Amino acid sequence: MFPSAPSHLPMPSQGVRVVPAATVVIFRHAADGGPPELLMVQRSDGMRFAGGAAVFPGGRVDPADHDLARQLLPDQLEEIAAARIAAVRETLEETGLLIAIRTPVTAREAVAARAMLLETGRLDTVLAHFGWELDLGRLAFFAHWCPLWEGAFDTRFFVLDLGTGAVDVTVDATENSRLFWTSAADALAMADRGEIAVIFPTRRNLERLAQYAGHAEALADIAAHPVHRIHPAIELRDGEEWLVIPDGLGYPVLGQLKSSARRG
Repeated sequence: MFPSAPSHLPMPSQGVRVVPAATVVIFRHAADGGPPELLMVQRSDGMRFAGGAAVFPGGRVDPADHDLARQLLPDQLEEIAAARIAAVRETLEETGLLIAIRTPVTAREAVAARAMLLETGRLDTVLAHFGWELDLGRLAFFAHWCPLWEGAFDTRFFVLDLGTGAVDVTVDATENSRLFWTSAADALAMADRGEIAVIFPTRRNLERLAQYAGHAEALADIAAHPVHRIHPAIELRDGEEWLVIPDGLGYPVLGQLKSSARRG
């Protein structure tokens, strides 16, 4: 078994080489009063990670994210703070949506901020130019997934409530081909009908998110299930291989036939 580490630390250097990453589940109120809608992106077919699959906005944690975490949040756990910053940066880059900012941001400002981010690759430059301040406490640490194979993404998941969600989002047209809002239950139904593809961690998280009537229930569930790094494993059941996760972490479904799962 490869060595692991608590969720506030990087993976041990003597284990498999993984890539730190962050993703954010963005809630908005449904116009019809139904279950909350979540923002999802469909990855471009040619991408190495989850090509063609529907996932939540996010990406790898860059060294500049750690620099900004040390600057803005010197008293907080750096791995988690840097992941929160990466989640904000990647969401702006992928969708044009700027989250966790203390002051209101206009659509025109968001467009300009995205263009600057794409040019410089640095969120700190964008924040300084517009005089914005991050409110990273709005990003609640939800889950942590790290498959134990070479080059896998060591991903921290956060959740954030957007409220009414009356915002403009546009696909970046490089890493992703489509953006859409959907409830967790509807996303699962779309996957079952073959309309979208979802990788193993996304399906498990959608099943968990489908339990919540709103963001407040998500926060209550997070409080009841402290985050642990999840390492999916292979288990033999009746002669068939299953991809499984541990019990007790808030997930209603713990496994799937390996042959039917797209790993992430």
